[in-house]
Amino acid sequence: MIYLDTNYILRFLLQDNEEMYRIAKDAIVNKRCYIGNEVLAEVVFVLQKVYQVSGQEIRDVLENLISFDNIILEDRKIALEALDIFDKKRLDFVDAILCARSNQYIVKTFDKKLQKCIENKQ
Repeated sequence: MIYLDTNYILRFLLQDNEEMYRIAKDAIVNKRCYIGNEVLAEVVFVLQKVYQVSGQEIRDVLENLISFDNIILEDRKIALEALDIFDKKRLDFVDAILCARSNQYIVKTFDKKLQKCIENKQ
């Protein structure tokens, strides 16, 4: 299995370097690949902060990517819920993951936006 790094995923999504895009596409489309939550969070951060991609566009493109049958995630359900929270509630993606995890765990935070998200889920 291939563990994908942020820049590999970004080259695939952005298609801003033809050679790197083709290499990344071959792996992402044709091989079993793992995307860790930390990598997913960094992809979201770079798309948002560096490339000024909207939350909805980020959600849509990443939902599509992680829907590939060969893409393995730590927890697909949590990732999908976190992408939705990120887009709709305007939380940082890491906080969106924590809010999504609050269904399974008690999440302790001093962050008011995250706490509000957790409370609204209960």
